[in-house]
This record gives sequence, structure tokens and C-alpha cells, in this order.
Amino acid sequence: METYILANIPSPPQGVWHLGPIPIRAYALCIITGILVALWIGVRRYTARGGDADVVWDAAIVAIPAGIIGGRLYHVITDYDKYFGEGKNPWQAFNITAGGLGIWGAVALGTLAVWALMRYRNVPFAPLADALAPGVVLAQGIGRLGNWFNQELYGAETDVPWALDIYYRVDAAGNYAPLTGHSTGEVLASVHPTFLYELIWNVAIFCLLIWADRYFRLGHGRVFWLYVAGYTFGRFFIELMRTDEATMILGQRVNSWVSALVFLVAVVAFFLSAKGRETPAEVDPRRQAQGAGRGANDR
Repeated sequence: METYILANIPSPPQGVWHLGPIPIRAYALCIITGILVALWIGVRRYTARGGDADVVWDAAIVAIPAGIIGGRLYHVITDYDKYFGEGKNPWQAFNITAGGLGIWGAVALGTLAVWALMRYRNVPFAPLADALAPGVVLAQGIGRLGNWFNQELYGAETDVPWALDIYYRVDAAGNYAPLTGHSTGEVLASVHPTFLYELIWNVAIFCLLIWADRYFRLGHGRVFWLYVAGYTFGRFFIELMRTDEATMILGQRVNSWVSALVFLVAVVAFFLSAKGRETPAEVDPRRQAQGAGRGANDR
């Protein structure tokens, strides 16, 4: 008996377009879109808490480059065999356009950079982290669309109705080019769209954070830790479905171990953090002091 697949999810025919000599990469466009959405949400949430919108933009100036560097470092460290060893080109570790950004390194180094900036400026970090967290997880979901264009980070072959078709791509010379080429229409495999699973999970976590923050009036870093716990919980199971090459530790993907460990840390931090939400004066003491000073001068 034959099995007929009525409708699979098609991969995009290509992920790179050229505007003259300039390559326009869908992956980069997805990341940029995610960043802009995260900043828009972050500004609205931080100012609603009593913060200054300029603080969010200043945080973005240090977080974005730090995130890119951290994401690349994590990828190179955990997939070092792709860049170092016999027959490998170590300089490819710097070729970020070929793909390879680890979200763990991006969030970790980006967060550390923002924390250092806030400490330098004497602005509490926790209220800013709480304000940014929902937008960050939504941005991660938008960024996963870039994996769809790149035909990467997918799961095992399957015949479920929502399976993702992976196409054979070639460059202008007819050579196999999965990232930069265009589709020939030939389907190489139908696989689990783990990028889509993570996108849906991230949107669900975004909704959870918005609801929990409004209902429980979370503060003191609890929104941020809830984001970390929620994301890593889902990522752990999604990692188990992926079949692309990865560094293994004790038979499990390195990202599975990282997810589990970070999840435990986040849960502990969430329950150890103070309950309630900061007052506007606690969110940005400098702004409140400036406001009080102007009020005194007007008398």
C-alpha cells in the first residue's frame, strides 16, 4: 500500500539574493527583524516600569555586538572540529556569513555586556532584564525563520503532515550549495521542522511571560529567570529531536546538557529572587532624582 503525502511544508527555494555584488541573506534579515521587535517591546515595557527609553537603546549598542561575538564563540567552541584539525581552515571560524551562531553564547555575553554597562551607569540591571526578556524570546523565534531559509537545524525524517521538505540546492555553476544556492525542485528528505517547533515554543513563552508579569506583577529579575527556565525547558526536548551533527557528551548533544543545567540554575534563581515589582524610583534612581531636582528648582 502506497503512502501519499498530501501537503508538506516546503523550504524556501533560496536563502540568499544578490543586489549587484551585495548578498542579501534571509538569515540576517530575520535576526535584524527580531532585534527591532525586541527593542520596540523592550522600550515600551521599560518605560512603563519607570525607566528611561535611552537606557534600552544604550543597552542595545553593547548587547548586539557582544551577542554576535558570544554566539560565534559558543558555536566555534562546541563545534571546534569543523574549524581546527587536519584539512580544516581555522580562518573559517571568523566567516560568520557561512552560518553558526549559538544562542547560548549570544544571550550570555550580551547579558554580561548589558550588566556591565548598567553597573557602570549605576542603573539597576534586574528591571531592565525583566523588561527585555519577553522581546528577546520572541526575537529568538523570529530568528528561527532564518534556519528555515538556510535549510538547517532540522530533525529526523518523518511522514507527518507537517514534515519539512529539504531541497537540493546548487549555485550558478551547478555545484551543490545548500546555504547559498537555489533549489532544483528535488526533495532530498522530509524531516521534522524543529525550527518551527522552537518558534512555536518561543511564542508560547512570550505569551506566558506577558501574562505572568501582568498577573503576578513580577520584578527583581523574576521575568528574566522565568524566560530562561521556560526557553531551556523546551529547548531540551527539541534538541533530542535534532539529527544534525553536534558535539556529544556522554551520548547526549552538548546543547541538551547546557539546557538542563541552565534550566536548573534559572529555577533556583527565580525562587530566590525577591517577590513583587520595583517602584519607578527603584527602576532608575537617577531619573527620579533628576525629576525631583527639577521640581525643587521650579518652586
